[in-house]
Amino acid sequence: MEHHQQPEPLSPAELAAVRRSMTDGRLAMTRRSLLRASGAMAATIGGLGALSACGIPPAGRTDAGRSEDHSGAEKRISFSNWTEYMDVTDDGKHRPTLEHFTKRTGIAVKYTEDINDNDEFFGKIQAQLAAGQDTGRDLIVLTDWMCARMISLGWIESLDPANLPHAYSNLTPQFRNPAWDPGRAHSYPWQGIPAIIAYNKKATGGRKVDSISQLLEDPKLKGRVGFLSEMRDSVGLTLLDMGKRPEDCTADDFDAALARLQKGVDSKQIRRFTGNDYTTDLDKGDLAACVAWAGDVVQLQNDNPDIGFAVPKDGYMTSTDNLMVPNKARHKQNAERLIDYFYEPKVAAKIAAYINYVCPVEGVREELAKIDKKAAANPLIIPDQEMAEKSHSFRALSAKENKAFTQKFSDLTGA
Repeated sequence: MEHHQQPEPLSPAELAAVRRSMTDGRLAMTRRSLLRASGAMAATIGGLGALSACGIPPAGRTDAGRSEDHSGAEKRISFSNWTEYMDVTDDGKHRPTLEHFTKRTGIAVKYTEDINDNDEFFGKIQAQLAAGQDTGRDLIVLTDWMCARMISLGWIESLDPANLPHAYSNLTPQFRNPAWDPGRAHSYPWQGIPAIIAYNKKATGGRKVDSISQLLEDPKLKGRVGFLSEMRDSVGLTLLDMGKRPEDCTADDFDAALARLQKGVDSKQIRRFTGNDYTTDLDKGDLAACVAWAGDVVQLQNDNPDIGFAVPKDGYMTSTDNLMVPNKARHKQNAERLIDYFYEPKVAAKIAAYINYVCPVEGVREELAKIDKKAAANPLIIPDQEMAEKSHSFRALSAKENKAFTQKFSDLTGA
């Protein structure tokens, strides 16, 4: 089958969103580490300059077919992930779960923290994929909307269920059947990332804040409300509050949600749109309440008993970061064995205890309780059925839609 998809060059608004995501997005300051590696940041921003100058070049043919799998002869894997997204010893020298996998299987893992942003990483590997070439990576982790884009381009390998018995059995129902990858034919979740409401009880006078309507309309919160600069989270939560499903969002729905947020900006109800930097303001009480990422809330609560959270009755947004095997990977079967390993509850518990995002593995609660009882009881890490059923995700947007929506959201936020 031939694909002649042509990825659009990034617009100025989309490039600005990339930079925001890297410097203060949801992956910038969480996962135990508050500081990003400055070298990686410099390299990424340098790469962005090139992207900005020339745009993403057009994709070529992707009909080169499957490559030969060298897993049997070459006992290794090259695995690209985001920073601070894998358990590590305090001295930073060992990654226990990966080392245990190597000890058990004899498969060496070359683990690289070279994903800083979805669009930026896409720009790094798309020319090779479009040309039907090996990217040098066997396993990558990207966010659901970018996964949808790459799967639609035909650039991701189909996974072999025979190599994924634990993953197939232990994937939680919440993540089993996304519209962009039915039946998880090409991907398995690494972590779920909920966007919910957080508030500082001191700053609210002890009152609970549990709806987007309250954030946008409660006069007692005026000027002390934050929304996220991540479009899908802020707009998605607003849509849910309006009785709309983000999975079915039309252009008119999007505009209606934006108009509601614009009213909050114009009335100065909303203090600002933030990346991950809301954590300091919420901790101090400068923000009384805000849209927040669950991983941040878990960590803030460890240090500040005044931090509370609420899951809106109308639902909340969850995105997923997902494990995928890019086309032409030399070690597909080895990569599938590693994916399956991560779905063993004992292994998943070790990662969940370190990362503090939603674990997508069934049966992990008991194992996590052996490591951290508080984490095991936290619905932001292991959702109960009621919470899982309230989870929503934004539908996959075409490149044209993404450009239009991003520009409108950028105009709203002043980014």
